[in-house]
Amino acid sequence: MRGSDFVILMMQVGGYKPATVTDFDIPKKYGLRQTIADTLGIGGIFRGLRTIPVLEAICRDMQEVCPQALLMQYVNPMAINCWAIKDLAPEIRTVGLCHSVQHTAAHLAQCLGEDIADVNYVSAGINHVAFFLKYEKVHSDGRREDLYPRLNALAADGRVPSDDRVRFDVLKRLGHFVTESSEHFSEYTSWYIKEGRGDLIDQLNIPLDEYIRRCEVQIKEWHALRKELEGDKPIEVCRSNEYAAGIIHAAVTGNPALIYGNVPNNGLIENLPDECIVEVPCHVDRNGIQPVRVGRIPSQLSAVMNLSVSVQQLTVEAALTKNRERIYQAALLDPHTSAELSPDQIWNLVDDLIDAHGDLLPRYQ
Repeated sequence: MRGSDFVILMMQVGGYKPATVTDFDIPKKYGLRQTIADTLGIGGIFRGLRTIPVLEAICRDMQEVCPQALLMQYVNPMAINCWAIKDLAPEIRTVGLCHSVQHTAAHLAQCLGEDIADVNYVSAGINHVAFFLKYEKVHSDGRREDLYPRLNALAADGRVPSDDRVRFDVLKRLGHFVTESSEHFSEYTSWYIKEGRGDLIDQLNIPLDEYIRRCEVQIKEWHALRKELEGDKPIEVCRSNEYAAGIIHAAVTGNPALIYGNVPNNGLIENLPDECIVEVPCHVDRNGIQPVRVGRIPSQLSAVMNLSVSVQQLTVEAALTKNRERIYQAALLDPHTSAELSPDQIWNLVDDLIDAHGDLLPRYQ
């Protein structure tokens, strides 16, 4: 990294095996089922605990060899990791990047039969629990049409994609559409995944253990890509809708860009804690990442976000202080975990996961 202008983080500490499999298998013994387990829940907590010590080492290296570089952080659990970086190395310029906002914006346009190029939107919240505050069509004559009535009609009539029933149900309950996928969001609350409620799982088409299946598919794809990269045939390279390339282009050329980035709140969203990490619109140019102040968001949305924020805060405290009690407390406050397990079960589950992860975790007191 010496002399780098940009540092991009993409990693999975502990790998698919053993760490990710452990995050699923041990909770399952307690009857606690998950879908993705990389952002919140007991799986997200332990992925954060494995990752933060590595982030600390990377930050130390950056302070030594590239203190002016912009750190683009793609690793989940996004908010937990970005919060830890903020506390560990507040002088490092950094932004957390996810694709949920732009992916969901395009997905909703497709659901409505619209061209995403004609859609204007504003999203705000925390990573994976951000909501579209505005979603509208800009007509050729400049007229702006609020598209929420049409989205509400889809939800009311049940004319929704079979793999997105959770989010359309959330729309009916909270009045806004959440940016992360149904399989992700289903495990961030106590509402959808319940032991003994197979009817609810079937009705909402919730894919339990989805990340296990997804990892195995992706690993096969990576092996295939490796063969292509090592082969003689040219490989077509095109820009994706991930933000990193656009950020680098804007920072180097000065041509401005708009992204959604994960940054310290500090008043950007009034009714969320200042110290938490929020996902808001950000302007990018030669001056770097410049977050846009959103102001106050609907109270029912901030209430849902705060369910996650408390877990994030306690997980970061556990990682930075090596305080085992904070791990128990993070799990105790997690909405899905606490809805399924008793306090004694949660304590035992945490102990089992610490033992199973072994040297992938530091020693907790």
